[in-house]
Amino acid sequence: MEAIHLIGAVLALIGSVFLFLGALGVLRMPDLYNRMQAGTKSTTLGSILTLFGIGLYHTEWFWQMLILIAFAVTTNPISSHSLARAAHWVGIPLTDKTVEDKLAEAEQQEREVRREEVAP
Repeated sequence: MEAIHLIGAVLALIGSVFLFLGALGVLRMPDLYNRMQAGTKSTTLGSILTLFGIGLYHTEWFWQMLILIAFAVTTNPISSHSLARAAHWVGIPLTDKTVEDKLAEAEQQEREVRREEVAP
């Protein structure tokens, strides 16, 4: 086996471990927001490593894997952010262990500013 194939296989294995840890985080985290963060961060890194490893192992697929990596890096954080904002807007509760909610504070300040603008 060539060295590049070995490196590709090891990277794909490490990426698979990150994907597994992401699935485990989704099961173990206390609320939706923590689950979403665990799933998004680890699946993004796991996908990058796995796809890059596959690209190194199968060199004829390398450029296609880079395109997939760029797509994952672009869409995973954006979709996670949108889903978390929608969940917060709908009112899905945070865990009791949450110390502060910066988004709720920012929304409250925005409401106060709007009231001041409307009031004569």
